[in-house]
Amino acid sequence: MPSWTVRTRPFWRLGGWSCRRQSQARRRKMADRAIAHLMDVRGAQLGYGAVPILRDLNLRIERGQRVAICGPNGAGKTTLFRGLLGSLSPSVGVIERLTDRMGYLPQSERLDPLFPLTALELVLQGAIPRLSGVRTFSNGEVSRAESLLSSLGLGGQERMLLSELSGGQRQRVLLARALLADPEILFLDEPTSGVDIEAARVIFEQVDELTKERGLAALTVTHHYDQLAAHVDSVWWITNGTVEVLDAKDFNPASLLGRRWSDVDSAGSEEVTR
Repeated sequence: MPSWTVRTRPFWRLGGWSCRRQSQARRRKMADRAIAHLMDVRGAQLGYGAVPILRDLNLRIERGQRVAICGPNGAGKTTLFRGLLGSLSPSVGVIERLTDRMGYLPQSERLDPLFPLTALELVLQGAIPRLSGVRTFSNGEVSRAESLLSSLGLGGQERMLLSELSGGQRQRVLLARALLADPEILFLDEPTSGVDIEAARVIFEQVDELTKERGLAALTVTHHYDQLAAHVDSVWWITNGTVEVLDAKDFNPASLLGRRWSDVDSAGSEEVTR
């Protein structure tokens, strides 16, 4: 009969195994916690040339976070967006991006409605960064683009030209394009500008669903906070060249504007000409 040798470890060593397993689990948990945030802004200053627009920025973007960015015209909202997106480098401090999967929803007014594209063709532009030289779209990409349009209330309108769509419909097409790139951070620039209440509701509800299901972080610049109030957790209020982080439940734009309008208006006047 063959002999079998069973190797055993003394009982006291079992505790070491347990400790190692606990240590590994603890390290994994710490690693998960470490990547729970998607971007860190530490002591950053943003501006143009020698002119600082925003200073002493200390911000963090976390998974599932819903932020409204508010302030009067010229306060620095566009400058902040450019810095976070990476098109403007800080002159001081650090903006650390822990993901490169970022989507951007521009104002619908920036889209030429006479451009000869269908809704589906515009959405498919969101897949271009992943094509890696391939010049055609896969059936899967087309199917997902159609599904996104349908989820935004545009089912059956995939082949319509942009000129045949309303402003609210075009804005939803732009949102579908941004989402097709599968972003982890979505930047929305005045998404309700020029759209009706129903279109705004559809946009915000879709973004809410993605923040809950996929941990998407959504940052929205808006002048219409009343439309957004139920869909954000915090507010970044830009005042006097700085960003103040406020709990959405405590945010009262009327009182803030009344108290700080003159300071904010003069602090941000430099950006209006940029």
